[in-house]
Amino acid sequence: MSSEKNLNLKLNVWRQKNAQSEGGFETYEAPGISTEMSFLEMLDVVNEDLITKGADPIAFDHDCREGICGACSMVIDGRPHGPKERTTACQLHMRSFNDGDTIAIEPWRAAAFPVQRDLIVDRAAFDRIIAAGGFISAPTGSAQDANSLPVSKQNADLAMDAAACIGCGACVAACPNASAMLFVSAKVSQLALLPQGQPERYIRVRDMVAQMDAEEFGTCTNHGECEAACPKGISVENIARMNRDYLKASLTYRPEATGGGAG
Repeated sequence: MSSEKNLNLKLNVWRQKNAQSEGGFETYEAPGISTEMSFLEMLDVVNEDLITKGADPIAFDHDCREGICGACSMVIDGRPHGPKERTTACQLHMRSFNDGDTIAIEPWRAAAFPVQRDLIVDRAAFDRIIAAGGFISAPTGSAQDANSLPVSKQNADLAMDAAACIGCGACVAACPNASAMLFVSAKVSQLALLPQGQPERYIRVRDMVAQMDAEEFGTCTNHGECEAACPKGISVENIARMNRDYLKASLTYRPEATGGGAG
């Protein structure tokens, strides 16, 4: 027997024409929304109605709609990606809400993520941090034979956990300081834990942290909101690992001895 129901909702949505405009909340009725819809499907229905009426649809980012691309960045009722833990907005279903609810929807709030339009923010700062060092450039030759390069099970698991980061920016949106430490530490850790990442380990952390600071993200003060909001459950232990590596890089790394930075 189907448990599908229909909900009559009210949406308070942040609308902003462009990066230069002042935005504000506008209210929309969303009647007859199926509890089996995803949150983005609900917005699709609302947009179809707006287009039919000749109004501008609500602009929001989306791509895979499978919880793996990180594009569906929005704050729902004050929480990045909405009320369910370990869930992206595209994987949030309307059965998480009740008939008659009023839902507030707004973009990420961070100076480093300027609003472009409505619910869309510019997250190119993350791309620039990755370009600063989130890669391996040291020549490695041809592919190694399987198991010829031992990696402990613990490190392999930790590296995979860090690599689960989808770069959505929920950690920044949730942090009172708009810090990007969880994102950067995940991208640092996924390479620092593996043998292939060792040659550039300390150059990498130095350069990526420097770029993070240049993008004017806030500092980490150990609130832990980043981990709570992360749809992939990235651990703040990665921040501690990155801090240790950064301290070692600051104390021991000498550009003249290593031939300069990565890239």
